[in-house]
Parts: sequence; C-alpha cells; structure tokens
Amino acid sequence: MSAPQPLTIAEELRGAGLRVTAARVALLETVRAGDHLGVEALAAGVRDRVGHISLQAVYEALHALTAAGLVRRIEPAGSPARFEGRVGDNHHHIVCRSCGAVADVDCAVGAAPCLTASDDHGFTIDEAEVTFWGLCPDCSAAQSSSSV
Repeated sequence: MSAPQPLTIAEELRGAGLRVTAARVALLETVRAGDHLGVEALAAGVRDRVGHISLQAVYEALHALTAAGLVRRIEPAGSPARFEGRVGDNHHHIVCRSCGAVADVDCAVGAAPCLTASDDHGFTIDEAEVTFWGLCPDCSAAQSSSSV
C-alpha cells in the first residue's frame, strides 16, 4: 500500500474554503520557497511567477492565507511583518540583531504551548511565541574579524 499523495496547493486552498487563483497559488509557492520573507519580496516572487500583481492584492491574499491557517505571519520587534509556510507546530524563531536574518527553532519543550506561564491569569493558553535574539554566524564572524 503506497503512502497518500500530498495535496496540491489548489487542493489546500479549496480545503481551506478559498477560491483558487493563479495569484494565490503563486503566493503560497513563494512563501514556501522563501525564508521568512516580507511583503515586497513576496510580491516580487509572485510577479516572477504570474506577471503583474498589485501590492494591495498581495496584502489581501496574505490576509486570506493567514486567516485560513496556510501561512503564518511573524513580526519580530523592529521589523516589518514576515511570512512563512511552516504552520501549526508552535515553533519559535531566532533573529539576528545585526542583519535581521530569521531562522526557525523547534518548540522548546514538547507540544504546544511547550511553555508554562508562571501565572496564566485565568487564560486557557494554547500557544507560546518565543523569539530568541543574537547574531547569525555571518554577522558574528564579521564582528569578530573587525575587532581584531
């Protein structure tokens, strides 16, 4: 018995209750091929795939894809929103203080929310969002070589 075939992007969109358009397919492909990209970079990637698309259309499609749970929006402090295709696993991020590079970090401990608040104030907590900060390997090496 063979493993089930993964869903196509069109099937994912339909399954999320979204209309399948060339722009949405191209945007989801671009998000998944990229690495925590901002709106401008995503718009350029979509334009490379399907031709002209307005920035407003990209924002609207990102909103729909995020609301449907197909894309995750992250907003590191001091940075514009970025988008990623890794969803539903409560992973965290590490951000370079120098160049702004972002990388995924698996959940710190176990399953979501993977952390326990010292006081939940009566909330039912289902997710924890952690951002680690530091220097990426390139910036760390550049800093080390400039201080020599």
